[in-house]
Amino acid sequence: MNATKIKPLIDQLDNTLQSWISYLDEYSTHQLHAKPSLISWSVGQLYLHLIETTTFYLEQVVICLSESGNEKEEAAPEAMEMFLNNELPDTKIVGPPTNDNTRQPRSKEELVEHFMNLRAQLEVIEDDFLRAPSRGKTRHPGLKYFSAVEWLQFSEMHLRHHLRQKIRLDLYLKQSGIY
Repeated sequence: MNATKIKPLIDQLDNTLQSWISYLDEYSTHQLHAKPSLISWSVGQLYLHLIETTTFYLEQVVICLSESGNEKEEAAPEAMEMFLNNELPDTKIVGPPTNDNTRQPRSKEELVEHFMNLRAQLEVIEDDFLRAPSRGKTRHPGLKYFSAVEWLQFSEMHLRHHLRQKIRLDLYLKQSGIY
């Protein structure tokens, strides 16, 4: 793939990851662990979710670049609409009950380290795009098949989507006097 086409996607994802790192300056460890309710995530748990999902998405990019499987498969129509709009729908999704078991981060430093690792992975991926012979696709759990480029775009959209949740959590922290 042409570097001039992939570079803006990677730069945008990197900028969004950097934004999430800088937001951490706003929180103490106590604030990172505060939960609005038993079934809600804390800000720290939200960060761990973003780390886990972005890691998975970037792993899918690497697979797509190294294999040619499923290259004729398509993303679901709702995914294509998201890619066209460059954003996920503004809907609040209630996660499965297993979300209650999401651990709390040990420290802000742990979160920063994970986000820095994701940024480092992007540098490797950018090089891989220039050398990768295959253009396969892998299956998203609910939106059918994504190419490497689509996984990158989805990663960035997912991070931005969760800014809404961060805003709600920040409001809770302020209203409860924890902020």
